[in-house]
Amino acid sequence: MPRPKNKEELKIAADTNYKKLLTLIDGRSEAETGTDYDFSADEKKKEAHWRRDNNLRDVLMHLNEWHLLLLEWIKNRENGSNKPFLMEGYNWKTYGDMNLVFWKRCQNISEEEALNRFKASHKQVMEALDGFTQEELFTKSYYPWVGGSCIGSYFISTTSSHYDWAMKKMKAHKKIVVGK
Repeated sequence: MPRPKNKEELKIAADTNYKKLLTLIDGRSEAETGTDYDFSADEKKKEAHWRRDNNLRDVLMHLNEWHLLLLEWIKNRENGSNKPFLMEGYNWKTYGDMNLVFWKRCQNISEEEALNRFKASHKQVMEALDGFTQEELFTKSYYPWVGGSCIGSYFISTTSSHYDWAMKKMKAHKKIVVGK
């Protein structure tokens, strides 16, 4: 699916990938659900997230946390706060460390709870998206606090693109499990 270029495409991409992700989750085999993620044998999977996430719960909570980042950022900006998108103390060079913070704080949450939180935060993000116009979402520098980008890019990153990332991870796990 190409990167969305307008509000309607963004809504369709987010909704489509959300539904595909839920379908993948619902269609998992017992072997998939009962086996931890382990991508260590694949030398091509060098990014930290391949080592970080051990199961679907970790992936869902990662998605949820990024939804919450977006929602908090929008709320703060609407209230006149000048807080950056990422958590305090992190930047785009160190956000991997922030993802570890997210991972650590979700370790006592069940997969069922993670799925419920993910579904709820997705709904909130989509409701927030509806509150923006086409121009607000896709005009670069419409909001000076976005830093020369457009707010639509943040919605894409936390929805359709991130859901695609999660599906790739689930499919890679399935391939490993089926190959055993």
